[in-house]
Amino acid sequence: MATTVPASMRDRLSWRRLPPLARHLLVALVGLALIVVVIETAGSFRQGQLSSMAYLAIAAGGLTVLTGQSGQLSLGHGALMAVGAYTTALLLQSRAGAPPLVVVLAIATVVTLVVGVAVGIPAARLHGPYIAGATLSLAVAVPGVALYFSEQLGGEQGLTLRVPEAPVWLLDTMFFITGQELTGRKYVAYVAWFCLVLTYLLLANLGASRVGRRWRAVRDDEVAAAIAGINLGRARVLAFVVSAAAAGLAGAVMALVVRVSAPSGFTLTLSLGLLSAIVLGGLGSLLGALIGAAILTFLPQVVTSIGQDAGLSDLQAAELAPLVYGLTVILVILLAPAGLVGTIRSGLAHRRRPT
Repeated sequence: MATTVPASMRDRLSWRRLPPLARHLLVALVGLALIVVVIETAGSFRQGQLSSMAYLAIAAGGLTVLTGQSGQLSLGHGALMAVGAYTTALLLQSRAGAPPLVVVLAIATVVTLVVGVAVGIPAARLHGPYIAGATLSLAVAVPGVALYFSEQLGGEQGLTLRVPEAPVWLLDTMFFITGQELTGRKYVAYVAWFCLVLTYLLLANLGASRVGRRWRAVRDDEVAAAIAGINLGRARVLAFVVSAAAAGLAGAVMALVVRVSAPSGFTLTLSLGLLSAIVLGGLGSLLGALIGAAILTFLPQVVTSIGQDAGLSDLQAAELAPLVYGLTVILVILLAPAGLVGTIRSGLAHRRRPT
């Protein structure tokens, strides 16, 4: 007697039979369509917030690869973002002769990648809290470089930059698609989210490849990975370099959004905020990194608005936001140790098990 497979199960099986690259490309295309709708319907202030969420999500995605998939704890990603941001600011300072924006973003990513190689090779010999301490020293030292080379890097005030105007072909294309003019803030939002989608597409395919499986093997059991023939040092260095490149791109996008690169923007608080974002969303999950970046971006503003509506002063309402964010992190760690995405996936998998 033939058994019939439910339609929902058939759809799930056919989706899983697709190659990872095809699945990731479909998700990326759907994401780009949603991005256009959201950005076009959002106001100027929300577009700025969406841009901030994008560069935080790019950096959190790279940190997810390093910490969630490779098992290395980094406290210095804010410093790597500073490398990308200052590279972008130096390239875009002059009004004449500045490279195209795509070239600027690529150069900032490559420069940070080189720094990641220089840091990752010696850090690959460290384990556990030692690598965290090494990256922590990087986070403390790099902002001071801008103060030491104040003439070239602007000192405490930092470097201001000019965002290049959108090319004519892009203006015409977006007007044809949306029927609206492409403003400067909207242009930066589109650039930020396109970089985010491209970064996540590359990271997702890398995680699904043999390289990603090696990272997870090293994370789960170093001895077993070494017996299986995996070069532990090479795997760690590659994970650190990929993560550094993502951080450099995030710093470049951050410079475009904020329009200034200053030491105050890349303190240890930024690195800890990125780490808390991937803990909230779920270690090892790019979706979790995206959700964590959204919480990191929108929760303080929502809490501040609620505090002001409750009668608190602007200062009191602003001080309430870090408290609520910290309590949120503590609650997630206690109630959902696997993060939001990990806990939801575990719950769904438990419900699907036959009783």
